[in-house]
Amino acid sequence: MYDPDQQKAFFERSKALLNGQDILTDEDERAAELRQLLKFHEHRYYVMNEPLLGDTEYDQLFKQLERLEEQSPELITPDSPTQRVGSDLDGDFVSVPHLVPMLSLGNSYNAEDLIEFDKSVKRMLNIDEDQPLAYAVEPKYDGGSIALVYEDDLLVRAATRGNGTLGEEITANARVIRSVPLVADFSRFGFRKVELRGEVIIRKDKFAAMNAARAKQGLSLFANPRNTATGGLRMKSPAEVATRELEAFIYSLGIATDENGKDALIDFGTHTAALDALTALGFKVPKANIERKHCNDINEAAAFCRQWEDQREKYHYEIDGMVVKVDSLALQERAGYTSHHPRWAIAYKFAAKQATTTLLDVEYQVGKIGTITPVAKTEPVNLAGVSISSISLHNEDFIREKDLRFGDKILIERAGDVIPYVVKALDDLRDGSEVPIEYPKACPFCDTALVRAEGEAAVRCPNYECPQQVLQRIIFHVSKAAMDIDGMGKRYVEQFFEYGWLNSIVDVYRLPYAEIEQLEGFGTKSVEKLRASIDTALENPLWRLLHGLSIHHLGKKASQLLAANVQHALDLENWTEEDFLHIKDIGPTVAKNVAEWFANPGNVRMLREMEFLGVNLTPTDADKPKAAVTEGPFVGKSILFTGSLQQMSRKEAQEKAAAAGARNVSAVSGKLNILVVGEKPGSKLKKAEALGTVEVMTEAEFLERVSG
Repeated sequence: MYDPDQQKAFFERSKALLNGQDILTDEDERAAELRQLLKFHEHRYYVMNEPLLGDTEYDQLFKQLERLEEQSPELITPDSPTQRVGSDLDGDFVSVPHLVPMLSLGNSYNAEDLIEFDKSVKRMLNIDEDQPLAYAVEPKYDGGSIALVYEDDLLVRAATRGNGTLGEEITANARVIRSVPLVADFSRFGFRKVELRGEVIIRKDKFAAMNAARAKQGLSLFANPRNTATGGLRMKSPAEVATRELEAFIYSLGIATDENGKDALIDFGTHTAALDALTALGFKVPKANIERKHCNDINEAAAFCRQWEDQREKYHYEIDGMVVKVDSLALQERAGYTSHHPRWAIAYKFAAKQATTTLLDVEYQVGKIGTITPVAKTEPVNLAGVSISSISLHNEDFIREKDLRFGDKILIERAGDVIPYVVKALDDLRDGSEVPIEYPKACPFCDTALVRAEGEAAVRCPNYECPQQVLQRIIFHVSKAAMDIDGMGKRYVEQFFEYGWLNSIVDVYRLPYAEIEQLEGFGTKSVEKLRASIDTALENPLWRLLHGLSIHHLGKKASQLLAANVQHALDLENWTEEDFLHIKDIGPTVAKNVAEWFANPGNVRMLREMEFLGVNLTPTDADKPKAAVTEGPFVGKSILFTGSLQQMSRKEAQEKAAAAGARNVSAVSGKLNILVVGEKPGSKLKKAEALGTVEVMTEAEFLERVSG
């Protein structure tokens, strides 16, 4: 429908308008251009399922056209996007009319927007502004809309949303969705014919399990739960639809008529009462007072929306906002509709999770063990309330797999609303000016030739004295994970390093406090506080010191094991690799790396110097091993978590596993028993499957085993 040149031009013009670069002064031309751009983005979103803009960016363009048409109604055309909802009709199914139109919703993004909505509704209904108005609030599910028609208590038709007036008839597919009753006792309410509105979605854990199964079979992975659900609704084979484990949440009664054809829906009194009735009839409805809520006024509604925005990542389903509706059905009827949306309802949209930007450059960082990490530098873009301009590209393989190039338009998201992630390059917008990214052959800080160990994705600088590695080792040494020196953060370490006061980790314990006190921003109190924190760290458990040495592969657990098996840190100077391997759970890689580190006279000399300065090198009570768990579903099993977990943090998962008797490990090996797979599991899943001896389970299966 659109050739590559058109797509690129439409995308660039859209971004220009979003950035306020409006070169058209004639209102007719501006309106025509906005209509054209919005139709293009609707096609990418609803038909191709490949959006080029984030939801918030699309909404901003829509509002530009909406404002133009409000100011100059003569600009409204019958085909304006403001006069209809997006279409997903593609001609594959028979079109059928909805009993009442399925309209879109107006959008809000904060409590202030909701308060303005409340005022406008009260003005429309001639209600005093100070009088509270009750609202029903429920999740805005991110899936595929569906309309279900029941006649004489039987499901007679199901249809997609389509263009809001006509939908695609998908009754056979709806019948295999187990949360859709084939028979419902509407006659108990005197209803002969009803049309329900709902959203078809997939649980996040089931989606992860489907992708894990597809990975085992060597099939391409599904992109996301939303596209998988909408695509499932329009599959040709109901049997194939059934394999996707779709669920239908019903969120409203569109219409209900009695045997005389009279609308009887209003008899319920409120939307909340109608949903309660649907729950009683066996429909899958958002749970009262948990997922949905009757709110006495708009402030309570706004608070419930904010609560769900904070907790949405822990929810089993993808939601992109909440829907706020006037609860009284009589008042809904009085308020009525525009051609685009009901006047009595509004969507509270969560901060955007995806956006588009341009890849400008790649910078390379060097870690404490020499790992080279490429970082994309992009045009700044606001995503979920944060301006993003730097995004980790992980490693060389990631760049190659994504086929990233300088100048690419890229789609980004914030995983878990925290970590920016490059989803893909928008290669259909390329014009030939993009340049492939050449990975460096030498360290950008010390010019040492880089190396890559066989079987590893990481590229490393092997120069232990590389100044950037030294700096990163000091930063880690003082961090909460290692020596936990309160108040000595990354900024101070970098500043002291620049002044030449920190050239190795031993220098942390002989800082020139008198000189630091003279620095801008410091004073007697702040310096004394820093000195006290370092003095406290001198008495840390031995495992913290060992962990803080940044020995490759020596993590917290292995450091604790070593600390529990020596009388003094320097005992390890005389250990062979075989000595290390006698400790349960210490593997050959850790044994080799630790033995090599202690065989270096410079490292031993540094530890002796640290001990002279007061740093503890002997085990404390905190280094004594904890009593082993002898009962639980995972006793004697090693376990590893990979991918993004949806119902708990990685730390919480590891704690649950340990409490159930498992040993948490950090890598896939022949000793691994269980791999728990979250979203985007990556290479660990492939390695585990190649071994053929690892039990792979989803996050939900893990939680079920733990609770069982």
